[in-house]
Amino acid sequence: MVALKVNYGGFVPLSTVDWRGRAVCTVFFRGCPVRCSYCHNASILGGTDLHDIEEVIGLMASSRVLVSGVVFSGGEPTMQGEALLTLARAAKTLDLKVGVHTNGVFPDTLEALIQEGLVDYVALDIKARWERYDNLLKGPYVHAVQRSLTLCRSAWKSGRLAEFEVVVTLFRGYEDEVPVIAAEAGDVDLVIQQGVQGEVPPLTYHEIEEVAGCIGRPVKIRTREGGECWHEGDRDRRIPCER
Repeated sequence: MVALKVNYGGFVPLSTVDWRGRAVCTVFFRGCPVRCSYCHNASILGGTDLHDIEEVIGLMASSRVLVSGVVFSGGEPTMQGEALLTLARAAKTLDLKVGVHTNGVFPDTLEALIQEGLVDYVALDIKARWERYDNLLKGPYVHAVQRSLTLCRSAWKSGRLAEFEVVVTLFRGYEDEVPVIAAEAGDVDLVIQQGVQGEVPPLTYHEIEEVAGCIGRPVKIRTREGGECWHEGDRDRRIPCER
């Protein structure tokens, strides 16, 4: 019988930033069908580095004394559905909570994780308003991401998914995208993350705070200089967001 392999991108034995409020280990999967120019893990978007699944399970087990969970990231972990499901099952036998960072283009994998009760936290990266999606991502992904959002939001509301957040990586010049994405996200936790790319100066915390003020609801803001904090969504602090 051929051993199951994972296209492996790396392992961090202890992280306090991949699942805020929880110490975790992080398994990176190599490969992603989307080629975002700003991806901070660009080195593992392609290529092949196959490892036995038992080797990766061993790495998770070695971190148990330090962590309470594991985050599967990438690349795109849901792209390797069988390997991800196997590792999530193993994590549960190790008494580890399971988190997944995903772009949502493989909703079938997310559905399988939810149906088996194998996932506790999902961070779904929504990159733009729907009408811009397929052009931005250079592929027919919008319907898949919409389905992932619906699946995770439904699971969160029903209690089958303990934690769910929509993450928006915001770049200067695209501030008007945020209220539109926020409306699609509904009442789930929304994160506005500082985007950093090339020579364009990133938005500062205070600039992102101004954008958050347009939404009229609590928002998590993540920046390099300030870490993560809540903006309480003061409706009296709105500024024009449409260009």
